[in-house]
Amino acid sequence: MRRLPLRRLVTLTALATLGAATLGSTAACGDNSENAGGSSGPVTLRLGYFPNITHAPAVVGVEKGIFAEKLGTNVKLDPKTFNAGPAAIEAVFSGALDATYIGPNPTVNAFSKSKGEAVRVISGAASGGVALVVKPGITGAQDLKGKKIATPQLGNTQDVAIRYWLKQQGLTTTKEGGGDVKIVPQENAQTIETFNSGAIDGAWVPEPFVSRLLNAGGKVLIDERDLWPDKKFVITNLLVSTKFLKAHPDVVQKLVDGQVAANEFVNTKPEEAQQAISDAIGKITGKPLDLKLIKQAWPTLEFTNDPIPSSLKAGLDHAVDVSLTEPVDLKGLYDLKYLNNALKAAGKPEVVQP
Repeated sequence: MRRLPLRRLVTLTALATLGAATLGSTAACGDNSENAGGSSGPVTLRLGYFPNITHAPAVVGVEKGIFAEKLGTNVKLDPKTFNAGPAAIEAVFSGALDATYIGPNPTVNAFSKSKGEAVRVISGAASGGVALVVKPGITGAQDLKGKKIATPQLGNTQDVAIRYWLKQQGLTTTKEGGGDVKIVPQENAQTIETFNSGAIDGAWVPEPFVSRLLNAGGKVLIDERDLWPDKKFVITNLLVSTKFLKAHPDVVQKLVDGQVAANEFVNTKPEEAQQAISDAIGKITGKPLDLKLIKQAWPTLEFTNDPIPSSLKAGLDHAVDVSLTEPVDLKGLYDLKYLNNALKAAGKPEVVQP
């Protein structure tokens, strides 16, 4: 039976609780009041993203000046980096961000928390890059009985994914870490250490942690791409606040033009893109991401402008099925006319508006 994604379906309580963690400046509140009269005068676009591989279009778009070029001289790009989806969403809610690259779970939570009013998905960015990595002696689902498997966070995308997959295999889990398979939520960076020490037997994680666990002696038991139609599922969206969208639709169009151009660069010049990611992450965090690790992880990801809405909806359904979230009506979440304008101008196939 086929399973579909679960991009960090964390609770709304966690959304508020985690709202403080950022890697870079989240800027003072700011309601972009200078933009209130529309886009006739100078406009500042505050764009959020994460310094990691799954946000490659954003990282490359900023680092290589692609967004700045598309936005033009009348729009000032103010990029801000985050290390947690809930933090980026809280910045959008507070008025500190106008748009952000983000995963499906915080996308769903933001839409639900604001009763469908605060945000719209205007483009996709990336698909794939997630796997279950285990000790070499584990060859199938039944070998996981009594084992400890790490996920990044209780209720997050990967946590829901493994619980749903295990349920399909007839294996039980509990939120408290009981059941047939013991799920152990922990920071991804910690997972490398606990895997090496034998404290866990595997982990369902995104890149580059999949590659790091493989380099530590693990093997892929489940490549999440194999659980989806056409091996595609959303891992990164581009989302905009409806307030900014209504005030500056022309700027939003230019932003999406930049997203399409950034993905074109990433897909046609992979070596340059990989180097740009390593360099940019070094500037942001003080430590460049190993270029060899980026190259190793790269084939597991597809950088696509299609937000793959069906996979986000399926991921939500899976989280509901394993009792980690409540149903959410996603009607109105997507506004893809700007993306289709950009795709048409670039001579690329348009995507279907949900």
